[in-house]
Amino acid sequence: MSEKEPIYIVKIGGNILDQKSETLSFLKKFSELPNRKILIHGGGKLATDLSSRLGIETHMVDGRRITDFETLKVAAMVYAGWTNKSLVADLQSMEINALGLSGADLNLIQANKRHTREIDYGWVGDVARVYVKRWSFLLENGIVPVLCAITHDGNGHLLNTNADTMATELAVALSEKYDVKLIFCFEKKGVMLDQNNEKSVLSSLEKPHFDQLKANGTISKGMIPKLENAFRAAASGIQDVYICAANDVVRYASSGTRIICPLPTTN
Repeated sequence: MSEKEPIYIVKIGGNILDQKSETLSFLKKFSELPNRKILIHGGGKLATDLSSRLGIETHMVDGRRITDFETLKVAAMVYAGWTNKSLVADLQSMEINALGLSGADLNLIQANKRHTREIDYGWVGDVARVYVKRWSFLLENGIVPVLCAITHDGNGHLLNTNADTMATELAVALSEKYDVKLIFCFEKKGVMLDQNNEKSVLSSLEKPHFDQLKANGTISKGMIPKLENAFRAAASGIQDVYICAANDVVRYASSGTRIICPLPTTN
């Protein structure tokens, strides 16, 4: 039995944020989670729609957004602005003491601009440091952080960071102090073998099976980074890592897909 205090880190994504009724339904369930909790979100479809109206072309590679400077502006406006504050306002209406944040606020999460030879992702950041004591201060003062997928590099530059990645890196960092429950929520029931058949949801998924499903195309696009992050969390020792439907967030363990990755053995 863990002696650490439990904490829920919930990442909401998919089409849920595009429909107000679905968003409110999810937030009501989220508010019912016991103990301390953090909500992490992106806002991809709205960012894509706004980019289109502004004449900014959207480019994605394996579910990850290529972020040039104009796209970064849109991401910051949508994620840290409208989407974040709308979620905070809705949670306040449910008497949840929510605080909207980006990684730049309070220097909570620093990132490094991604540099790869194969693909130029632009102003995309990979998490470099999570300031655990500052997160603990917020949580232990009864605040429910609502974190958007914007970070900073410590040198005055904002960066667009994958929301699933932020959830994972935050979960791994906070697991030093808390018993973390990491839940990825979206419109599907979990990881499905057939996207048109809800009965095909897997109750659990191990890494070799994931690799096979990715190779044969059963899992593709945005599910790839989501699951890669989920497996990283599980491999880092987080026991409760689930992918489930937004409305099942309270009963995630009985309805979603548990991500299983045995810890490496030491001699």
